[in-house]
Formats: sequence, C-alpha cells, structure tokens
Amino acid sequence: MTRFALLVRGINVGGKHKVVMAQLRQELTELGLENVEIYINSGNIFFDTSMPRIQLVESLQDFFKEHYPFIRYFSLLSQEDYEEECSHLPNWWSQDLARKDILLYTEGLDVDQVIEKVNSLELVDEVLHFGKLGIFWGKLSEASYSKTAYHKHLLKMPFYRQITIRNAKTFDKIGQFLKHKEGDT
Repeated sequence: MTRFALLVRGINVGGKHKVVMAQLRQELTELGLENVEIYINSGNIFFDTSMPRIQLVESLQDFFKEHYPFIRYFSLLSQEDYEEECSHLPNWWSQDLARKDILLYTEGLDVDQVIEKVNSLELVDEVLHFGKLGIFWGKLSEASYSKTAYHKHLLKMPFYRQITIRNAKTFDKIGQFLKHKEGDT
C-alpha cells in the first residue's frame, strides 16, 4: 500500500470550477482509493492504494474526464517521492524568504521544455531549484516582487496552465498528510 498526494490544478478558485470536496472524497473512495483525506478546498487530496502508478494515473485521468472534465492537469506524488525531493532541497528553501512556491509538474507535462523556458528567464531577487517534482522558486524581497521573473513572466509561459502551484506552507502540509494515515495515533 502506497500513500499518495493528488494535487489538482484550478478548482474552487475565484468561484470557478466548483468541486464539493466531500463529494469528491466519496467518489474517489468508490474508485477504490483508501483513507482518502482532503486538505483545504483547493485540490489537495491524499489516499492509499496498492494500484500500480501507471494504472492509477490512467484511472484518475478517466475519472476526471467523466466526472470533472475541467480537471485536466494534476500532480501525483508518493510519500517516497516527497521525502526524496526534500532530501535534495537547497538551503534557501528552509530560510525565511518573502515568498516561496513550488511549481509542480503535472502528469504528461514536457518537463524538459518547462526547464528550458524557465532557465531562459533573467532572475531579479529570486532563486530557483529544479527538482524531480517541480521548480522551487524563492522570492527574496516583497519590495521587488513585482520585478521578478516569477511575477512578470510566469503567467505568460506556455506551460502555465499545465502546472499546479503550492506555497511552501502547503508543501510542508503535504508532507504531514503523506506521513499520516487515517487510524494512526
């Protein structure tokens, strides 16, 4: 049995693409996922399954296509994936920066193209780390945030609608949910 985080892009944001999370939890349980948990209302779902990853991805894609056709992109990471990523994070990720986000790669995304595009940007008071799960992006100063490549260029990037973004606090919370299983004390 493997513990996974399913991170969905673009639901319950600004009144668009409304998803009742309790209903989604029930539907995913009926799909055969176990110990399904939801964190906040914006697409952070955790569960256990013994389904092989490739089968799980296909099953989730089919499920969303049928029940929530506006959900086209999602990230799927196991507890092992998360722990591996955390063991390779740069020192600045644990420092107190103005803002820290992870741009999570989604299933089927051309990661090499994303890295190439982001690498072409001129950084202004910001730092990057390219991880296996996504791009860790730190903004050093709130005063210069509007001048950063993140602020000025990210929304215009061709891959923007295919990634899902979480801030550092949510990324930490994802780790907590991946370690916790319902029934644990």
